[in-house]
Amino acid sequence: MSDLDLQVLDRRFAAAKEASRALGRATTSTKDGALEQVSRLLRERVGEIVAANGGDLDAGREQGLSTGLLDRLTLDERRIGAIADAVLEVIGLDDPVGESVSGRSLPNGVRIDQVRVPLGVVGAIYEARPNVTIDIAVLALKSGNAVVLRGGSAAERTNAVLVQLLRDALDAAGLPGDAVQTVDDFGRAGATRLMQARDFVDVLIPRGSAGLIRAVVEQAKVPVIETGAGVVHMYLDESAREDWSVELVHNAKVQRPSVCNALETLLVHRAAAERLLPPVLARLEAAGVTIHADEAVRALRPDLAPVTEEDWATEHMSLEISVGVVDSLDDALAHIRRYSTKHTESIVTNDLANAERFLDEVDAAAVMVNASTRFTDGAEFGFGAEVGISTQKLHARGPMGLPQLTSTKWLVRGAGHVRG
Repeated sequence: MSDLDLQVLDRRFAAAKEASRALGRATTSTKDGALEQVSRLLRERVGEIVAANGGDLDAGREQGLSTGLLDRLTLDERRIGAIADAVLEVIGLDDPVGESVSGRSLPNGVRIDQVRVPLGVVGAIYEARPNVTIDIAVLALKSGNAVVLRGGSAAERTNAVLVQLLRDALDAAGLPGDAVQTVDDFGRAGATRLMQARDFVDVLIPRGSAGLIRAVVEQAKVPVIETGAGVVHMYLDESAREDWSVELVHNAKVQRPSVCNALETLLVHRAAAERLLPPVLARLEAAGVTIHADEAVRALRPDLAPVTEEDWATEHMSLEISVGVVDSLDDALAHIRRYSTKHTESIVTNDLANAERFLDEVDAAAVMVNASTRFTDGAEFGFGAEVGISTQKLHARGPMGLPQLTSTKWLVRGAGHVRG
């Protein structure tokens, strides 16, 4: 990267930093006004967005992008309308900035309060997900943060339109458009500079494949909130109801297989295998799912492809699933401990003790009983949208909404107090 390119990028980062100060002081009504403009412009410019997205999709097909990635990349009129609706939902959420976390008065009369404040400038690196451009920007703006975005080459045309839309919405609301920046036009070099911009960027959030997240974690100098790939499991316990098992597995795998909360591995208790596997697998196969099965499953269905060690550790992001039989809840827990990416895990059971043990022992951002893994989502959790699903344990874990885009500071009020 040339010195001139570095100067251009640093000017963008500096502009975002300056804009973050104005956003941090903005009232809730002003920020909500900007979000109303975002929702309005999404509907008004739907044709422009779809046209740009069509160019990205054509390029993606030529480059051989997988079906799952093409699905993630797609923005049609229906999806854009849903994004616009989600922006309006964020308006209805409580503004976390200024919220009191704790407070007390000391015996000497000094008052101490801990309040929420914006993080400042949030960097985001993500792949082939133009909806994330809006999700991250809207949540950042509502929580008083500026954003610097790297949306990847696969969605470059779509993201260019969306970034300009966001900047126009801010300008129309009387807030600085510089609060939304992109480094997409500098490619990988821009992403690298973003990862190193400690003087300007307060936190970096990667969202995408395991490889992308690992690369950001290893290369970044900016503090990182790690979101994780989803090697997601569902365990059908010995007591699991057949009707629930069929519906839950189908929904978790088939509803939208390209997303991180989709089911990738199904485990079934050996005592329930002959009862549950035939209807569960039949429903999956009717939906076009390719099944990778272990020896116990293939004893019932010899025609299925054998599962490999690599399959157990794979986030397929497509209509593929790995299926295995285990002898006990202990074995299911051991398998999950070995292969889980700590995103979402679910048990289907009528045994209360097993349900509570699963909830207690599984180490993941979201742990579920008798529910589809597809519920691990910011909108479903009432956040309106999400920045990502954090699979780490520091600062934030699980779907990240408005509160997770804030830090805190301590306010100390005295009247000439000195420490004795």
